[in-house]
Amino acid sequence: MSLLRKMATFFRRLSLRTPDGWYPDGQRSDADEPITDQNILGISAVWACVNLLAGTIASLPLMVYRTNSRGERTLARDHPLFRILHDSPNYDQTATDFWEYSSASIELWGNSYAAIERNGGGRVAALTPLRPDSVSVRRLENGNLEYRWTKDGENHVGSDRAILHIRGFGGDPLGGMSTLHFGRHAFGLARAIDRAAAGTFSNGMIAQTALTFERWLTDEQRNLAETKLSEKYIGAKNSGRPIILEGGTKIDVLSIKPEDAQMLESRGFSVEEVCRFFGVPPFMVGHTQKVTSFGSGLEQQVLGFQKFTLRRRLKRIEQALEKQLLTPAERAAGLTIEFNLEGLLRGDSTARSAFYQSALTNGWMTINEVREKENLPRVEGGDVPRMQMQNVPITEAGKQQEALPAPAENQEPVP
Repeated sequence: MSLLRKMATFFRRLSLRTPDGWYPDGQRSDADEPITDQNILGISAVWACVNLLAGTIASLPLMVYRTNSRGERTLARDHPLFRILHDSPNYDQTATDFWEYSSASIELWGNSYAAIERNGGGRVAALTPLRPDSVSVRRLENGNLEYRWTKDGENHVGSDRAILHIRGFGGDPLGGMSTLHFGRHAFGLARAIDRAAAGTFSNGMIAQTALTFERWLTDEQRNLAETKLSEKYIGAKNSGRPIILEGGTKIDVLSIKPEDAQMLESRGFSVEEVCRFFGVPPFMVGHTQKVTSFGSGLEQQVLGFQKFTLRRRLKRIEQALEKQLLTPAERAAGLTIEFNLEGLLRGDSTARSAFYQSALTNGWMTINEVREKENLPRVEGGDVPRMQMQNVPITEAGKQQEALPAPAENQEPVP
């Protein structure tokens, strides 16, 4: 009977584990440090990377657009999904709160889940986020995906119609790859280095020492030496106290100094290692070592971060929302869901001025379109595109002047 129970427990754990094999209770790294979602955020570099990525994505407005047969695209403010995705996905959260939680889930677990609540007509009425470690996915024999999750102590089972599933890196239909799992060795090393540094500083920067006595000590003398020396001389508050030795006792330093062990360099390397996992330039999380101070160098790194790190994350979210929340008829009718990157890509006043000047001069933006981007009111006559005509063929020069009507009496001619 016990064998059958063990087998049942094994297959149950096998069915409830996440696609990448990472269990919610965490795994130990090579540095013998347990890695969970709680202690990993205690690493400052991990916190900064997740905070930067999730906060940046959450700050971008998520829009629903409608494209007509002529290719003209307008905001679909009348669509029910617009308010859900742009303003408030559920009763408790704003859109910023929801997308920050979802993005952080993708960065740590490789998956973001949200329960889909529908109204009587079958349309999406709300999206409620779920903890990724409380959800398991499996493929049924008929080919459909089945989701099992726990919420408020209750177990739920549903199909892919009941769950919004945004996958991270990996592309597996069952789920993305967990950064907690694949980065556990790098994160464990960072935690081990921090723990070693904390131990060193809590010890008052005193290296490990050994006391050598001329004679063998009795049990009572050994216990007295260990307890009294620990209470009186070990710890940051006891740093600098003179140690009194007698009876030919010698003191020897066993461990190397922190600067000899290159502890600071090791901590800097762990920051760079963490940043590599998240695709974040180290200077964006406050690590400025080995980084050029020239503005052009930093500017190019920011552009690279936008192109190669943010863009693919935004695309995953957009395509998941279109596939799972829009009906085939709505997609065929030209409805799309996209993040508005205008706020992220806006440069300084000089860059915006040059951009707008080019747009107005060449006629691909109107005055009112420019004013809307700068949060200025519309003006009369500002909806007509304009284009300068100075680069006309020489054979056409003067024809427009000849086509003008003759001046009225008592009116000066047009120069």
